[in-house]
Amino acid sequence: MDIPWDAIWAFLLDKPLKVAVIVIVAVLVRVALTFVIRRTVDRVVSGVKKKQNVEDTQQLLSSPLAAVRTVQRTRTLGTVLSNLVTAIVAIVSVILVVTTVDASAAGAFSLITAALGAGLGFGAQNIVKDILNGLFIVIEDQLGVGDVVDTGFATGVVESVGIRVTQVRDVNGTLWYVRNGEMLRVGNLSQGWSRVILDMAIPYEEDVDAVEARLLATAVEMQQEPKWKRLFLEKPEIWGIESISSEAVVVRLVAKTRSGSKDDVARELRGRLKRTLDELEVRTPALSTITLQGIEGAASVRGARPPKTAPLPTQPAAEQPAAKKPPRSSD
Repeated sequence: MDIPWDAIWAFLLDKPLKVAVIVIVAVLVRVALTFVIRRTVDRVVSGVKKKQNVEDTQQLLSSPLAAVRTVQRTRTLGTVLSNLVTAIVAIVSVILVVTTVDASAAGAFSLITAALGAGLGFGAQNIVKDILNGLFIVIEDQLGVGDVVDTGFATGVVESVGIRVTQVRDVNGTLWYVRNGEMLRVGNLSQGWSRVILDMAIPYEEDVDAVEARLLATAVEMQQEPKWKRLFLEKPEIWGIESISSEAVVVRLVAKTRSGSKDDVARELRGRLKRTLDELEVRTPALSTITLQGIEGAASVRGARPPKTAPLPTQPAAEQPAAKKPPRSSD
């Protein structure tokens, strides 16, 4: 039996070679596009750091908000674009390989794809929802790599934003994989600014005005120190009395800070306020009827700046009608 070497060599030099070329080209295209995306991200990040005259991304916390958001959003977009490039190149490569092996398989492949799409459409709607929601999260800049967020399922630092899953590392070190389609709300603690809210109970018999003045002076003194001044956005304020009982008067002190510095400022400020109360010999009572709410009870977003209202018109005293005297009773 003669072996058809010519047919074998023709087959080996035809379809397998084309398949190998397609795979090699796909890998090179992915590597090239990924390199371009990574290079672009690095150039944007390096440009922002150079413009702000910093070497570490963490130092951007003391820079304007736009610089921080530019770095975080660029890195997030780079991650999402890399994932998209990988998915698109893989799908196109598979289609080209199938059509190369058997040209008539293109029609069958499209029919199989349509059948799978129809069969899995209902089951895969969650995946489509995750991908679309992930794209909108990145486009609308809802969160980025390095942000501290509250997704409802987990609270922590965003380590990765994918087209389907976002990875969040909480304070205990646990890495949470949160599906983008399940994030109905996102609380971003790294955008804009934060507010330190401290509720302090003062004994009822103490001079509240004097204690408030000393507490505010302590907070302002801290705000004016060079080490802490860059972390404050405004001078601290006393919003006033939050509640009164027979045990104590609860006073609220607030300070507007940079978003990434809230916890550091709050810890230092608590220590200083405690030492101030010790100097005043003010001992906070053991509360049983008052619950200090802190940030969870900060329902008044306007603070100590109520809206201005127009004064009501008043009549001059001369134009006011004389009050009628009550009739005298006869004896």
